[in-house]
Amino acid sequence: MAEPLIEVLGLRKAFGRHRVLKGIDLSVEAGASVVLFGPNGAGKTTFLRILATLSRPTSGTVRVAGVDIKNNPEGIRQYLGLVTHAPLLYGDLSAQENLAFYARLYGIENAEKRIQELLDRVGLLHRRRDLVRTFSRGMVQRMAIARALLHNPPILLLDEPDTGLDPQAAEMMTDFLREIGGSQRTVLMTTHHLERGLDLADRVMILQGGRIVFDEPSDSLSYETLRPTYDEYVGKGAAVT
Repeated sequence: MAEPLIEVLGLRKAFGRHRVLKGIDLSVEAGASVVLFGPNGAGKTTFLRILATLSRPTSGTVRVAGVDIKNNPEGIRQYLGLVTHAPLLYGDLSAQENLAFYARLYGIENAEKRIQELLDRVGLLHRRRDLVRTFSRGMVQRMAIARALLHNPPILLLDEPDTGLDPQAAEMMTDFLREIGGSQRTVLMTTHHLERGLDLADRVMILQGGRIVFDEPSDSLSYETLRPTYDEYVGKGAAVT
């Protein structure tokens, strides 16, 4: 069997005496689309921050493309695109200027062509000269995804990308994420939204109390079966929908 693209063994993370992650084991193959559900405080953001090399584990092993993140975090970042609650964009720069700035950081060749392609893909080419601070929340999220895809990473990490979006913008975001997924890119996303997350996943997990308590392929699930399962593990009414 091929080596998993992401491999997590016995992952634990504590902040002082507060244990956030309590022993996570996870293996993700290339091209998979994994959605991680869980309530606030379950450890979802902490888990993604560790995968993104922004936080160090207290114990355990995390490998990306066979490389231990403790040994070479800088080398691993080339494999990763990250979208978090903070868009990591500069409001007083235009859409094009923001992506040009990150293109220089990544040392991207033919950057102008790549920027035009991405702005077109996220539906913002016509706003390329506009300042990002004039954008709606949904447009900012699409810009954040363009930034994350700029260096064409094989892994995309998304931490609740639909947070704060109105229903129409959230639906547009779902359509866009469905489009950029597929066999050539591995996606790991956290969300509270059961129905939307299930629609994007080929594998569903529930994180509760710092542990993965449920892990099943999405084709064996529907919203009607996932909702009571989530309630059983997390508590009734804990998810957004």
